[in-house]
Amino acid sequence: MRMKEQSRFTAFLGPYEEPVQEALRTLHQQKFSERLWAKDASLWTSDPEAQKTIKNRLGWLTVPEAMAGRIREIAAFARSVMETGFSQVVLLGMGGSSLGPEVLLKTSGLKTGHPDLEILDSTDPATILRVEERLNLKRTLFILASKSGTTLEVESLYRYFSEKVRAMTGKSIGNHFAAITDPGTLLERLAGEQKFCKLFLNPPDIGGRYSALSYFGLVPAALIGIDLDLFLKRAAEMIEATAPSILEEDNPAVHLGVILGVLAQKGRDKVTWISSPPIQSFGVWVEQLLAESTGKEGKGLVPIEGERLGKATTYGDDRLFIDLSLDPSRNRTLDQKLETIRRAGHPVIRIRLRDPLDLAGEFFRWEAAVAVAGAVLKINPFDEPNVTESKENTRKVLEEFQKSGRIASQTMILEEDGIRLYGNRNAGPQKSLKEAIDVFLNQVRPHDYLALTAYLERSRSHETLLQKLRHWIRDGARVATTLGYGPRYLHSTGQLHKGGAGNGLFLQITADDKRDIPIPGKTYTFGILKQAQAFGDYEALTRRGFRVLRIHLGSLVEQDLNKLIRRVGLRLR
Repeated sequence: MRMKEQSRFTAFLGPYEEPVQEALRTLHQQKFSERLWAKDASLWTSDPEAQKTIKNRLGWLTVPEAMAGRIREIAAFARSVMETGFSQVVLLGMGGSSLGPEVLLKTSGLKTGHPDLEILDSTDPATILRVEERLNLKRTLFILASKSGTTLEVESLYRYFSEKVRAMTGKSIGNHFAAITDPGTLLERLAGEQKFCKLFLNPPDIGGRYSALSYFGLVPAALIGIDLDLFLKRAAEMIEATAPSILEEDNPAVHLGVILGVLAQKGRDKVTWISSPPIQSFGVWVEQLLAESTGKEGKGLVPIEGERLGKATTYGDDRLFIDLSLDPSRNRTLDQKLETIRRAGHPVIRIRLRDPLDLAGEFFRWEAAVAVAGAVLKINPFDEPNVTESKENTRKVLEEFQKSGRIASQTMILEEDGIRLYGNRNAGPQKSLKEAIDVFLNQVRPHDYLALTAYLERSRSHETLLQKLRHWIRDGARVATTLGYGPRYLHSTGQLHKGGAGNGLFLQITADDKRDIPIPGKTYTFGILKQAQAFGDYEALTRRGFRVLRIHLGSLVEQDLNKLIRRVGLRLR
């Protein structure tokens, strides 16, 4: 077995080493690195119109250098926030606008003297109320982060919190709000009209999931006390290692991208993420990057984030393992498990970081690697056609609700002790909750994955119970699993679900809201909005003939999750 080291990078590929090397030689002959840095859109498509679109999505290659010249501006804003007396900041964003900042918050924590940062990327009423209850509005700054400037969730959250601030101040609300968006958006106009205290106009040639090293990531980073100069220097180290003069074989981003693309072609498309606890959240950001960039045209890399490592016999022949770890926090037990998995014939990539600041370089490495993987797979990694479809579905459901006062009903299979199941009756009648779920899981085929999509509050107790259910499914059905919370997953893995290889099973979990809250200026509530998003996604999946089952809980969500787990035969301890 050949081991190739690049910038603390080791790949154990076994029989896949030679096809990877062959693909690297092909890219070298095509002068891939030179053409990438020249922003040559023909690397991904021969369609002239698509090339124009791609050229306007390659700004991530040079944005770290551009942002180095904006450090003073960002730092001055962070100082003004503290000097104004704001002790709390709430970032209202979705997808790429929130996931990068979430990684930075969870990996670096809060520095003394800096405001507490909350990231709100949900339409779930319980989640919104939980955040609101922790706020002192007089000392809270809200940052609206949206590339398009029309993100429905961000707009709805702004309506809610701006009314709260207005009721408190009785006057202009602008000094409690800032925004990050592209030039020319409705959000830019709103920021001007309402006299927001700060507006950051991001370079428009960057897609949301590629924006971690732009204003979208760096402004929140400065607010929590990250040294932007050092952070961007770490990004520059990786950029230098991927320069056009570097041979493709020695280029850490190109090499990784080729591995991802070639192994996906060989059936190893379940990219299974293992991280040291201090940097575990990085996997959530990569999840969106991989899924939204590659899940289209009947292809796709399926990111498996948050699964605990199992025995080698747990896994089928569709896995590629990524071990991202901090050198000081190595786990011997984890190392032994990974070695056993490697010896069982599963490919393993190991990436070692010196400290969390190295994540700046990893943001860039993975952005470039996914661009390379797209070229290998012959897809455009910079569009997201089915994300727009989901938004349109939600809009139609809300329009129907405004006309009729209700959301269309779905086919109920059965009800058991307050838990209702909705799905396809073609599988025949089922007598119990356990039997219905067993019938659903019996549809699992080799190389499938199961997506658990929960329109619930993302709380610690819910997470624990959902992970228990997830691992029961993985081990029992020997299938790769993902866990996403609605509606945030619609902006990440949702593209893969609808545009990918059609090898997913979807177990959607919804619930009644114990409390609901209105959206000012709208005839519907946050609870109705969340229902519309869940319903629209369910309909998009079932229209394609995909395998979908919805479990609807009552308003006592934790109690019903416990009940569900017991009914399928799992022990709670």
